[in-house]
Amino acid sequence: MTRIFADRMSCVHKSFVREILKVTEDPDVISFAGGLPNPRCFPVQEIAAAAEKVLVECGEAALQYATSEGYLPLRQMIAQRYARQGVKVTPSEILITNGSQQGLDLLGKVFLNKGDGIIVERPTYLAAIQSFGLFEPKFHSVPLQEDGVDPVALEKALAQDDCKLFYAVPNFQNPTGITYSQEKRREVAEKLRGRNTIFIEDNPYGELRFIGEDKPSMKTFLGDDCVQLGSFSKVVSPGIRLGWIAACPEIMEKLIVAKQASDLHSNYLCQRIVHQYLLDNEIERHIARIRLVYRKQRDHMVKMMEESFPENVSFTRPEGGMFLWVTLPEEMSSLELFNLAIKENVAFVPGEAFYANGGGTNTMRLNFSNSDEDKISAGIMRLARVIKSQES
Repeated sequence: MTRIFADRMSCVHKSFVREILKVTEDPDVISFAGGLPNPRCFPVQEIAAAAEKVLVECGEAALQYATSEGYLPLRQMIAQRYARQGVKVTPSEILITNGSQQGLDLLGKVFLNKGDGIIVERPTYLAAIQSFGLFEPKFHSVPLQEDGVDPVALEKALAQDDCKLFYAVPNFQNPTGITYSQEKRREVAEKLRGRNTIFIEDNPYGELRFIGEDKPSMKTFLGDDCVQLGSFSKVVSPGIRLGWIAACPEIMEKLIVAKQASDLHSNYLCQRIVHQYLLDNEIERHIARIRLVYRKQRDHMVKMMEESFPENVSFTRPEGGMFLWVTLPEEMSSLELFNLAIKENVAFVPGEAFYANGGGTNTMRLNFSNSDEDKISAGIMRLARVIKSQES
C-alpha cells in the first residue's frame, strides 16, 4: 500500500542535529554538536523539593486540566522579569508553551499561508527552518554581519511585499553566537517601522551573558510589532519543556486559538513546579553560576582554537550563549570534515543545515556549554588535526 502524505511533508526534512545526536550517543565521542545546556547546572534537588511541595500542598489542582494561557502566577513572574529589563508586558500578553519551539509552530499557524514570505538570518536557527517550513513559506535570507543583519540586504528583502514575519535571534545568535549592537537594533527597527512585517525576537540565551552589557529588547523599538519568545530550557532545565510567547492582545487572541487546537494547554504540573521553584530559590544566583561555568568553557575553547587551528580558519568569540561559529577555507566542505571527524570521535554540526536557501558549505557550529575543559581540549585538538589533514 502506498501512503499518501500531505504535500507539506516533502518540504521539511528531519532535524540534522537530532540525527547527529544519535551518532554521538557513543560515550567515546566528544560532541560539540547538540545545543545542550550543562547538566551540572541543573537544579535537581531544588526542582525535587518544588515538585514535592506542589504535590503535597495542591496535588489535586496541579494534576487537573488548566487554562490554555498557562498558570497565571507563573505568567505574572515572567511579566515581572520583563519589567526589570525595562520591557512592559502584562500577564495577559503571555502564553505558556511547550518550549519556545512550540511558539514558532503557533506563529507559523497564525501568520503563514503557503507562499508567504518570511525573513530569516543567514545563517539561522535550523529548527526554525524546519518549523516554519511546514507552512511552505518563501524564505528570504539576510546575511549576518559582526553586529547583526546586513541593513542593505534587509531593505531589499523587505521590498518583497509578501514578508509577513522577520525571525531573528538578536542575543548570542544560534548558530553564530553574535549579538546585535544597539545601533543595529535601532536601524532594523527603523526599516521595519510602518510595514506589515512582525519581528519575532527569539531570546533563549539572553540571560546567559558573561561578557559586556545587556542590549535592549527589540520590543523597546517596535512595540506591538515585536513578538517575543522566551524559554526556561537554558536557565532551569530543557527537560521540563516550558517556554512562552509574549505578544500584543490582537496577536495573542489568535495564538490562544491555535494553542487550544494544538494541545489544550502546556504541562500544568511542570508549570506549577517551575513557579514553586522560582518562589523558593534565588534564580539570579543560579543564573550567575551558569554564566561562570559557560564563560570558563567558552574561554577555554577559544584559547584551544587560537592555539591549534590553522590561521586560515576563523571563528566568532561570543559574549554569551552556548555556541560559536567556525568558517573554514572556501574549498573545504564541513560535511566531509564531519565524516572524518566522527572517525576521530569528535562531532559538530556542519553549517549547511542553518541556511534556509542553501550555502554555508565551509562553516560549522560548535557548542561549548556541554563539555568540560578536558573534553574541550581533546576534542579541539582532534578537530584541528582533521582540518589540517584536509589542507595538505
